[in-house]
Amino acid sequence: MSERTTGGARADLVADTALALLAERGMRGLTHRAVDEAAGLPQGSTSNLARTRQALLELAVRRLAHREARVLSLEEMPDPRGGLDSLVAGLALATHRALTQGRELTLARYELALEATRRPELRAYFDATGARFRDQLTALVTAMGSTDPTRHVLSLVAWADGLMFSCVAGSYSAEVPSLAEVRAGLRELLDGMFDRGAR
Repeated sequence: MSERTTGGARADLVADTALALLAERGMRGLTHRAVDEAAGLPQGSTSNLARTRQALLELAVRRLAHREARVLSLEEMPDPRGGLDSLVAGLALATHRALTQGRELTLARYELALEATRRPELRAYFDATGARFRDQLTALVTAMGSTDPTRHVLSLVAWADGLMFSCVAGSYSAEVPSLAEVRAGLRELLDGMFDRGAR
């Protein structure tokens, strides 16, 4: 491997390890030394990549956004031409994966979101990465005929975030809904946003 490739691979390893530590130990358990130990790297490796805690958190946020963006393959992404059925199928699949195989990543995201409320510099960085998803969703609902895309996207994000928090870290953590149940809930929500002509 080239030096550049090795550096990129190590950065991914450090970021992935940081996300795993956030999910397992919370924000207090995330230190440069802990990342080195958990990743099996020589002491000081994480500090060489991210000298400050802010830099380490930004590295984790960037990796989080990259991994969440790959939850759905291109073939699984909602197609506006498929109407509500396509949007429901795509969003339900992404949400269910966040509750199951991506549970660790979802926990890490909540840790970072809470930390961002106390760190203005992280808040700006965290929000900027999240804006890309909201922009994509806004484009989707607009193409499907939404009369108020901004409000509809807020409702969709709030519904999905509420479900994920409840089932990953809240009072429903022992009752993860099935894909069919997530799909049914999304369908009910979206049916209230679009009239039959938009389907």
